[in-house]
Amino acid sequence: MTETPEASVTVILAFALYAIIQTFIVQTYRVEGKSMDDTLQDGQHLLIDKLTPRFDSYSRGDIVVLHPPDLEESATPYIKRVVGVEGDHVELIDDAVWVNGVELDEPYTKAGSITAPESGEEAWDVDAGTVLVMGDNRQHSVDSRSFGVVEVDEIIGRAWLRFWPIDTIGLLQTPTYPDVPAAP
Repeated sequence: MTETPEASVTVILAFALYAIIQTFIVQTYRVEGKSMDDTLQDGQHLLIDKLTPRFDSYSRGDIVVLHPPDLEESATPYIKRVVGVEGDHVELIDDAVWVNGVELDEPYTKAGSITAPESGEEAWDVDAGTVLVMGDNRQHSVDSRSFGVVEVDEIIGRAWLRFWPIDTIGLLQTPTYPDVPAAP
């Protein structure tokens, strides 16, 4: 059986479309590690939105996938939650995250998890083009407490859907923080 030119063109277009979608629109990601327990579990698969962050800035509470900081030898991307956005003043006080003078309500953190400083820093001012990120399982998370703020350009995308294993399928909710004032 000979291959028709139409079949070859279809296969080439399918691969091109896949590459465009994977590069610019949406990408899959497999959770590795325990830094986001109990929100996300090791081995779960997510869809990462790479398109809308180009038009809409990241929000406090977003779950993002980012390139590891230079201090890490691993090429495995990190997955963390945004706790501070441009203009925020973030402090760690009495095992809690405070943003712009208000304690952040974080029901998603793993029970018993301690939000202690890692590098001696206990306060950050989040500059333009950066965010502050932390894992939900703070005792098992290498995050902004170790490496500081993250350039938005280092973020691969926003996690929005858990699709594997099938019994965990669902949208990832972004919490709101109505008591936290906007950055001054």
